[in-house]
Amino acid sequence: MPRVTLTSANPARQTADALVVAVASSPAGPRVVGADWLPAETVEQVTGLAGVLGITGAVDEVRRLPAAGKLAARTVVLTGVGPLDEVVPDAETLRRAAGAALRELTGAASVAVALPAEDAEQVAAVAEGALFGAYAYTRYRSGEDAPAPAAEITVLTPRARDKSATKALARAEVLAAAVHGVRDLVNAAPNDLYPAAFADAAKAAVKDTGAKGVKVTVLDEKALAAGGYGGILGVGQGSARPPRLVKVSYSPSRPAAKVALVGKGITFDSGGISIKPAAGMDAMKSDMAGAAAVLHTVLAAARLELPVAVTGWLCLAENMPSGTAQRPSDVLTIRGGKTVEVLNTDAEGRLVMADGLVAAVEEKPDVVLDIATLTGAQLVALGPRVSAVMGDDSTRTEVVDAAGAAGEAFWPMPLPADLRAGLKSKVADIANIGDRFGGMLTAGLFLQEFVGSTPWAHLDIAGPAFNEKAPFGYTPAGGTGVGVRTLLALIEARAIR
Repeated sequence: MPRVTLTSANPARQTADALVVAVASSPAGPRVVGADWLPAETVEQVTGLAGVLGITGAVDEVRRLPAAGKLAARTVVLTGVGPLDEVVPDAETLRRAAGAALRELTGAASVAVALPAEDAEQVAAVAEGALFGAYAYTRYRSGEDAPAPAAEITVLTPRARDKSATKALARAEVLAAAVHGVRDLVNAAPNDLYPAAFADAAKAAVKDTGAKGVKVTVLDEKALAAGGYGGILGVGQGSARPPRLVKVSYSPSRPAAKVALVGKGITFDSGGISIKPAAGMDAMKSDMAGAAAVLHTVLAAARLELPVAVTGWLCLAENMPSGTAQRPSDVLTIRGGKTVEVLNTDAEGRLVMADGLVAAVEEKPDVVLDIATLTGAQLVALGPRVSAVMGDDSTRTEVVDAAGAAGEAFWPMPLPADLRAGLKSKVADIANIGDRFGGMLTAGLFLQEFVGSTPWAHLDIAGPAFNEKAPFGYTPAGGTGVGVRTLLALIEARAIR
């Protein structure tokens, strides 16, 4: 990850490969945001070349110009923030503009970011966006042509020496490391990241983080059988690589709250016997994004030394078709004794999550949050960039508020009681699928069966977890790291309740 520093020095004197400047769109043409920071000839250059180069200041528009006049940087990079109703863009607009610029500046040794950063909140947004954008996954690249993010980033702010700004930067670095960690796991090939390998990666991440008060416990297939984890075992029994349940716990002294996180970790989802179509199946390596988000949220909370006990449950299995795979009409017994009739083996995520939720609730947390790439219905309802959240009213609202503060898009969805009838089974306590319509909500109702009276919310990130299209803003193609920011913001809010 790039090194980031703050400075209050004159932007014109920054001897960087690139100086990033925000440009807003307006009916009169693009205008530089924070123009008082820059030499007049630079502002004139931008406005003068706008027509020739087609610069509009639209969101995600990034253009490079040769530095002019008194600028020490080699190039000026213009990043669009769109039309502004106010003088300064909001935090998410700053985050996205910084990220879009850094995403385009691969190979740069140094980048100076001169976006508005007048207070700690803006410093955090600019630093976060820049770090989110400065990401490249090169594990499987050979040769020297592999893309490399900028090595050093300098954020220009008049608050460079303020403790609030330096604290905001420190948090941004922890948060970005967590997001990068999730992306790396999601982007890994499934022949390298299978349940046991994921468990090893979790142990290595805890060790590398060096955070205090973090413990990892791994249950293998024998321990899962002894513990009655029938959902995880049922999903994983078709694979030659057996399942795992990983518990990652952060335990500070005198915690102000106790939060449990449960993550879906299907390291590859073929659909099992109810096999998926071949088209698009390659993206199913991302079906463990919820577990990755849980792991790195716990580590981020520990690194920030938050006064909240956080326990993560990573429900890891590979869903494969074979002679040993579970069959439609099999009945599984979830931890705690509830039975599930498996009508479709491609509705496997809720089976492993049921075990994880029961285990989490047994420890009596104040709240339990589960996060999963759970349903294709989420994509149908909300598209590839907006995640869904369901649960009891209070916890659902808490998640939406945390997402808003963090800059992630989560939309509140209902859990209609009438849809529960579709989950009735003729032979078991519940079936794993219901009626075709409202599939995302039905999946939420299924999970609700395993939390009892514990405050709970379910986050469905099926679309936003993996970007199959072109990069945008600070979001790369492939794994996005969605969910970490929201979960961490909620934990931080619980710390000061």
